Amino acid sequence: MNEAIVDRIFSGREPEALALEIFRLQYGANDTYRAYVDALRVEPAAVRRVTDIPFLPIQFFKSREVTTGRFEPAVVFESSGTTQTVNSRHLVRDTGIYIRSCMEGFRRFYGPVEDYVILGLLPNYLERKHSSLVFMVEEMIARSKRPENGFYLYEHEKLAETLMSLEARRQPVLLIGVTFALLDFAEAYNLDLRHTIVMETGGMKGRREEWTREELHGFLESRLGLPGVHAEYGMTELLSQAYSKGKGRFECPPWMQVLVRDENDPFQLSTANAAGVINVVDLANIHSCSFIATDDIGRLHGDGSFEVLGRLDNSALRGCSLMVS
Repeated sequence: MNEAIVDRIFSGREPEALALEIFRLQYGANDTYRAYVDALRVEPAAVRRVTDIPFLPIQFFKSREVTTGRFEPAVVFESSGTTQTVNSRHLVRDTGIYIRSCMEGFRRFYGPVEDYVILGLLPNYLERKHSSLVFMVEEMIARSKRPENGFYLYEHEKLAETLMSLEARRQPVLLIGVTFALLDFAEAYNLDLRHTIVMETGGMKGRREEWTREELHGFLESRLGLPGVHAEYGMTELLSQAYSKGKGRFECPPWMQVLVRDENDPFQLSTANAAGVINVVDLANIHSCSFIATDDIGRLHGDGSFEVLGRLDNSALRGCSLMVS
């Protein structure tokens, strides 16, 4: 892929024009996406706005190779699941693009990752291979180069001791954790974290009773002495992340955009002040598909920020039936 187009993606300039250019590129070189667009009987020449672009149902990452062009992947990211489920597989041609997206996206919201000690409380991700989240946190740790950096499985006492030591030095810390593990930790320890960002990544997945976002964040704030709980919105099928600094309102970097679609009419899209099912434009996904129809229900605000309200009860999107093989 031309380096110039990658630089344009991360420049943040003219994202809509670039999205239309990438749509045409992917329609021409991505067999799965082209078949889907053709099944919808969408004429590429008629696509003139982002809202005209067909969004590929995320389920296709479970059943097909979603690649723009043919290549040997540098890494394959896989979603979590059970032995009874089929996991999504994202074939990544260039890990440098993923790293650039992660690091530049984080810097825009939080400053250089080198300023932080990075602590990962990600037990279920560490227990399996091919996690894009673990890959991202490993890169953060490598760039931070601080001796206290590290992952924690279930060593809550060691984690608490490390946090208290870093707090005493007023060292900025990023504690990024899966939801159930953060709850387990907060139930065991009552701390006052004034120099630590606690960022939850979601993921109860039957490990605990589901909590509302308000219950979850309120509990973590009260037990860990936090003014707010941050959150990361990302997934196996994307190469970019949105971040929330509190109250569940996520913001995207310039090369990522969220739209919402009507649950009853998946081709009716809104770009502001609407609730529906989340579609994501991720221009960093240039080697797979940049236009993904997720299973997440959300609310979009006029400033482009969004909330995640839950998931579809039935995740079999209507568009998938067009290409049953």
